[in-house]
Amino acid sequence: MERLTVYPKFTKEMKSTHKILVPNMAPIHFSMLKDALEDEGYQIEVLGTSGQEVAQEGLKYVHNDTCYPALIVIGQFINALKSGKYDLDHTALLISQTGGGCRASNYIHLLRKALVKAGFPQVPVASLNFSGLEKDSGFQLTLPLLHKVIASIFYGDALMSLSNQTRPYENEKGAADALVSRWTKEIARQFDQKKGVSKRDMGENFRAMARDFAALPITYTPKVKVGVVGEIYVKYSPLGNNELEKFLHEEDCEVNLPGLMGFVQYCIENTSQTIHLYGGSGITALGAKALMHYLTVREQMMIDAIAAYPQFHAPTLFNETKKLADGMIGYGNKMGEGWLLTAEMVELVHSGFENIVCAQPFGCLPNHICGKGMINKIRAAHPTANITPIDYDPSATRVNQENRIKLMLSVARERLQSPPRQTPPSAPQHEGRRVPNLVPLPANS
Repeated sequence: MERLTVYPKFTKEMKSTHKILVPNMAPIHFSMLKDALEDEGYQIEVLGTSGQEVAQEGLKYVHNDTCYPALIVIGQFINALKSGKYDLDHTALLISQTGGGCRASNYIHLLRKALVKAGFPQVPVASLNFSGLEKDSGFQLTLPLLHKVIASIFYGDALMSLSNQTRPYENEKGAADALVSRWTKEIARQFDQKKGVSKRDMGENFRAMARDFAALPITYTPKVKVGVVGEIYVKYSPLGNNELEKFLHEEDCEVNLPGLMGFVQYCIENTSQTIHLYGGSGITALGAKALMHYLTVREQMMIDAIAAYPQFHAPTLFNETKKLADGMIGYGNKMGEGWLLTAEMVELVHSGFENIVCAQPFGCLPNHICGKGMINKIRAAHPTANITPIDYDPSATRVNQENRIKLMLSVARERLQSPPRQTPPSAPQHEGRRVPNLVPLPANS
């Protein structure tokens, strides 16, 4: 009989005594999330380690049937603790928990067991979640911190969208990245001054961001447009997807990653769906509705700011994206990325990003059903969809992954050079955004 292990908890006192290590998922977003947490008194370091050694480190402490993102994150944590850079008696780890049916909710328990096995039993693990898990943790999402977290995600989505639309065409290489860096520092400055989170401040910042990116000198030439969807960690993390976004830029593509806030809204919407389908607390339903309204107002401000410039295509409202799943997949499919994964693929096709990489951890059942399993249905409804599912796993080689993507890109380049076609009449003109012309411009325009 296995002896019950008592794991150390992150206490309120540790806020001032411990450095908290955070795995990097979305670089732009997490830069501002770091600033938000530090402004609340936490000592934060976002880990930037990469390479095959991280996966191999994870394999030492969790079996290879474990979800790939968990393996990578645990490997990254233990690799950092073994580096000798940190005072192990004053170091803590922070990991997110979704609270849903995904195995991600159990990562924290795998991590704690791995820490004991690796010889770091004194290192506490704190949970970042919106579901009330780890109720006895000293790490608390206070209302001021929650406002900053929400603002950081919206700012990250705006900067990600604007930079991805500017970077492929910039006259001065690195100008878009420099502007992203300047704005992340500006948001950190505003957080430090207790600004940047009000409705007014966010509206002004969105407009200023769009104005700054619109002012960057660019030369437009037709490029292959590629959308990226998939499991949330592998979708955004350069460590998890072998620097997929960088690879696509090097292949001379314009990349579109749907915003991180869409996943947050999806989780909130699933709460309402659960109550609708199975019953539940009316108070919880009202809370979810109020939070969605709060987010939708700010989402619309971001969309309006980007749509004010005709060279940019603005993201689609979450509520409009949700409608695209209707008739394609049931809203009861809410494990992992669930119906959102299908909806995002359809939305990308409607937006002119018909070449899509579906990044998924090998063996992730929800993603294989709602991603890979839906490809034929999406193609039947949208014949121009050029979708390639890519599995990420410790045994999967980067060369094979990139060769499969190159095959997809070769089809896309052939289409780019083919005679112009008319915009499909089924492509919806979504409220709150401008749907770009799907017809590629001549090469000499």
